[in-house]
Amino acid sequence: MAILADYHMHSNFSTDGHNTLAEMAEAALQKGLKKICFTEHQDHGYPISEEFPEGSWMLNIDSYLYDLLKLREEYRDKLDIGFGIEIGMQESVFKENTITAKSHEFDFIIGSIHLVDNIDIYEPVYFETRSPKEGIEQYFKTMIANIKKFQNYDVLGHIDYVVRKVPGGEAAYNTLDYKDLIDEILNIVIDNEKGIEINTSAIVKSGFTNPNPHRDIVKRYRELGGEIITIGSDAHKPEHIAGAFDVAEEVLRYAGFDYYNTFENRVAFYNKLK
Repeated sequence: MAILADYHMHSNFSTDGHNTLAEMAEAALQKGLKKICFTEHQDHGYPISEEFPEGSWMLNIDSYLYDLLKLREEYRDKLDIGFGIEIGMQESVFKENTITAKSHEFDFIIGSIHLVDNIDIYEPVYFETRSPKEGIEQYFKTMIANIKKFQNYDVLGHIDYVVRKVPGGEAAYNTLDYKDLIDEILNIVIDNEKGIEINTSAIVKSGFTNPNPHRDIVKRYRELGGEIITIGSDAHKPEHIAGAFDVAEEVLRYAGFDYYNTFENRVAFYNKLK
């Protein structure tokens, strides 16, 4: 396996996680990985519902760190375990997200967009009032507004995540239809010296042929001068760790990368593809 680091995964410290830190780490070790980074969810201002009461998407960071440090010691000579977080970006919680990012000495921070107009794009209602094109455009515009304002992250997560739930699926999405918006996103990321990730979850869970973002977006990022890129399965279960990393390797090479990045203390390290 050419990619030996999974830099996007969740344990049961995240609301949608299913397994302990230890169970996820052991699965990563058995799959031959050398490095992993847990990136537990922190979504300030997530809309309250019967399914998700107040505080559902808030992370107990101190408890998480306590358990992670114990695990790191246990796996000290076997697996490099990073302390990360995935911050859900919303303009309305800019201050809260800034405080979170500065609250601990994280190794790695993913900045992601999960909500548009206070609606989780995973909820069917998001596309009930929008055409596929309108929904995707609004997602990208929301991303632009957020990354112009919030810059305390290391990589921008699953850039076209919205496509996972668009009516018609992958076939209804052509990156060229959104070229100007995508270029604006990528240029902001590059100008701010941030990176992007290749997130393989849609391939593993939904049978997509492309990760998030689409391989042509990864290639465009490289063409524009992008240099920082991590690989993440977005695993919430042990069996999904390092899922479709063979496709991630193909996408890296297609885009012109012969390496991928890992992070320690918010500093990017470069790892040659094996």
